[in-house]
Amino acid sequence: MKLDVNTPARPKGLLGCGSRPFVHALLGLPFDLLTVPQACEQIRKAIAGRKPLFLTTPNVNFVAACVNNPEFRDSVIDSHCVVVDGMPLVWLGRWLGLPVPERVAGSSVFERLQKTPPRAGQAPIRVYFFGGGAEVARLAAERINADPVGMVCVGYTAPGFGTIESMSTPEMLEDINATRADFLVVALGAAKGQAWIQHNRGRLNAPVISHLGAVVNFSSRKIRRAPPGWQRFGMEWLWRIKEEPFLWRRYAMDAAILLRLIVTGVLPAMWHRLTHPQVSRRVGSASIKVEMAGEWAVLHLSGLWNQHALTKWEDVWYELAPDLTHLTLNLSQVTAVDSAFLGRLLQLLHTRRALGLDLQLHGASHSVRRQMRHYGVEYLLTKP
Repeated sequence: MKLDVNTPARPKGLLGCGSRPFVHALLGLPFDLLTVPQACEQIRKAIAGRKPLFLTTPNVNFVAACVNNPEFRDSVIDSHCVVVDGMPLVWLGRWLGLPVPERVAGSSVFERLQKTPPRAGQAPIRVYFFGGGAEVARLAAERINADPVGMVCVGYTAPGFGTIESMSTPEMLEDINATRADFLVVALGAAKGQAWIQHNRGRLNAPVISHLGAVVNFSSRKIRRAPPGWQRFGMEWLWRIKEEPFLWRRYAMDAAILLRLIVTGVLPAMWHRLTHPQVSRRVGSASIKVEMAGEWAVLHLSGLWNQHALTKWEDVWYELAPDLTHLTLNLSQVTAVDSAFLGRLLQLLHTRRALGLDLQLHGASHSVRRQMRHYGVEYLLTKP
């Protein structure tokens, strides 16, 4: 359904590829270690410049689902911004020494944007809801428009429980595009919602797209969000079970998978970090050699690759053509890696996938392979 909201049209801007300097690998996924205000600022910039921004907000359920679903995991890798939504992930990241500033829940980002008046010369953010029950979506739209401070709802669609294809008809997508929405909020269930976004984002005009399943419910006030204290102490899951009792089974299964990841990955990574403090502290031992042959390139890395070595990576990468047909990273002489370097590898995979190009990693020693396994990214060594 299209809602008639009279706000000025926004001009088209130039597309660009912004850097992501705070990405770290954790539990197999790349996370941008941002604050809520920083995430909001990225959204505002994307809207102002009409620059595509696929925002993903993984919580424990996302992480658990990605373990056995490579396509779901790829949707996170393909995102332009991935924030830490879930206090257990915040705690695990900090245990591993990652500079996680705070939890960035999708609902918190949405609420902040909704309650913050637009800047001078800017219009309220035009949001569109895709998913949720028809009554819930209608109530969410009405409540937002009843007090349109930083946001107005320009439409909603409740597509039901069909297939990705049945929810991706040209008529449906044209209806969304006709509203000139700035922010498309999808609520179809995490895996299905991410798959729908992957399937359609090339045909959608909204610059910002994100699966924020609970936002529609919270905005409609059909479901109450946990009080701040419950959120701060990581007890929002218990509040959600009180509000939606059927969620207990999902939380139990997610907790079992997370516990396995902690035992097999996080705890060994913590032990390695304690017994090898030089991995995160030492500077100067990394080097990189480039071997070129037409559209082929091999990067021979050696030494310790941690957050302090990333400037060397950038110096070399900026000199290479980004659309090299074949790119291989030889890790045979790499002695150790950390979460920042692995996060950079996931960014590189994101870039290559966006261009339809391949990335090969080979030669990792047993020690480096083990470190990659601890952070959940060993799949990079076998990914085509």
